[in-house]
Amino acid sequence: MSRELVAVKGHGTENDFVVIDDLQAVLSLSPSLVRALCDRHSGIGADGVLRVVRTELATEPDVRAQATQAPYFMDYHNADGSIAEMCGNGIRVFARYLQRGGIIDRAATIATRGGPRAVTLDGADITVDMGSVTRRPERPTVTTDGLLGARPGVAVELPNPHVVVEVATEQALADLDLSRAPRVIPGLPDGQNVEFFVRTGRHRLRMRVHERGVGETRSCGTGICAVVYAAAAGHATAREEWTVDLPGGQCRVCFTKSDSVLLTGPAVLVADLRIADEWLSVHR
Repeated sequence: MSRELVAVKGHGTENDFVVIDDLQAVLSLSPSLVRALCDRHSGIGADGVLRVVRTELATEPDVRAQATQAPYFMDYHNADGSIAEMCGNGIRVFARYLQRGGIIDRAATIATRGGPRAVTLDGADITVDMGSVTRRPERPTVTTDGLLGARPGVAVELPNPHVVVEVATEQALADLDLSRAPRVIPGLPDGQNVEFFVRTGRHRLRMRVHERGVGETRSCGTGICAVVYAAAAGHATAREEWTVDLPGGQCRVCFTKSDSVLLTGPAVLVADLRIADEWLSVHR
């Protein structure tokens, strides 16, 4: 490893990430190093780490198989060091990083553990084809501090697992205590993100989210899509746009005729960083 690790800090609607350029796949990104990088007091601070790797060099066969259509792989790790299938805000930050480096221009396909994802860059906004939502068979109930009683949840995959709960008012949403993970019965096999939302207009929602492996975050891209799917009861009209407000900003969602979900929102690169070797020698 070189004496300094180069990183970039970025965010999508304040869901923030450390981007590590590792095109030749030489970095050992251990769970302990991810946790240290994401620590908001002794590290850089982030909800997760995005490692930029040439797809053909990925360790997972399912990812390498995407190399012909998606030359770059978003190796995404949650703040606790666990691996997630996909990240809707992270892939926009990933695409912005590739664009700034001159690697892509207005459109590209990026490899993820959830399959290839097409992105389109248009000024401050980036649109991601998130694929289709799958309704799971579970019918969970959810309780959390500040929520009146157990509430029914809608279980979906995108491909991350989600449980979505509707609440009645904006005040009820604000009153939720998401400092601890909501209790989901039955829980999904691989855990779940839990989203709470309220309707604020015909096609407008406000939401909060507790992310698996992170805690409450300011935004969640796959969660935004899961919430719109649940609010539309799985029957949204193609190209009918929904607006979702989050603590960290605003994103837009619409469905295609083939039932793919398009997520549109900003992505910002905040800073270029050099991580000192003295720090790395303790945490790698």
